[in-house]
Amino acid sequence: MTTARHPTTPRVLELPEPGAPPRPVRPGAVAWLALTVAEARMVARDTAGLVIPLGMPLLILVMNGLAPGLDQVVPGTGGRTALDVYVLPLTLTMVVATVGVINMPSFLAYYRRSGILKRLGVTPASPAMVLGAQAFVGVAQILLGIALALAVAFAWLGASPPADPWVAAGVLALAIAAMYAVGMFVAAVAPTPGSAVAIGLVAFFGLGALGGLFGPRENLPDALATLGGWLPFGAAVDALGAAWAGLAVPAPALVGLGASTVVAGGAAAAWFRWE
Repeated sequence: MTTARHPTTPRVLELPEPGAPPRPVRPGAVAWLALTVAEARMVARDTAGLVIPLGMPLLILVMNGLAPGLDQVVPGTGGRTALDVYVLPLTLTMVVATVGVINMPSFLAYYRRSGILKRLGVTPASPAMVLGAQAFVGVAQILLGIALALAVAFAWLGASPPADPWVAAGVLALAIAAMYAVGMFVAAVAPTPGSAVAIGLVAFFGLGALGGLFGPRENLPDALATLGGWLPFGAAVDALGAAWAGLAVPAPALVGLGASTVVAGGAAAAWFRWE
């Protein structure tokens, strides 16, 4: 018995109506992946930009971790030591700040100076894709630096894990957002890649000095110590220290991280130019 075959309906090629605007071509996942891989290669080839966020915080951690007295338990922290609630939060904040405030602005300033962002503006791959790829690669670099610091702290220095891991993760996410907002502002006001590095370094060390990078904030004048607790570096250190000790995260720290993200991000959006 033979089954009758119906003729196949021919496919009709749909052409746009005369005078109709062309359909926009949107980059797919392959284009996003290719751009992200290219950004990762750029970061990997930048030796200083790769080593400093990973090596400098690790060096600070080891130097401070081997100092006498850091193994003493801090009262009211659930058995956590000074290494846990002071040095480790400072180290993780340094990792976030070096990538967000120093590295990322220099790449964006280079792309703008060389005309890459301008050329992307006339292609389906918009300049916003560069920002997304650079942010993704930067976060991956931050996570790598945090993983290295925690591995050394746990395996060699005897540090304890955070009492509230989810709170610590949330604080790190807020710190990344705040530092990236500051970095975007640096990229917005820096006319050249060299000036982006210079401004980023000044911002990093300025925020760090007020946030406890060079010693306890209690040694600063009261006004500066209070200001440092509201700025993103000191706020991140305070919030991470509280998460490590299992204490309530100070409200000024959360407000400071959120306000830094909104204010610096808004200023960057208003001032940033693609060319």
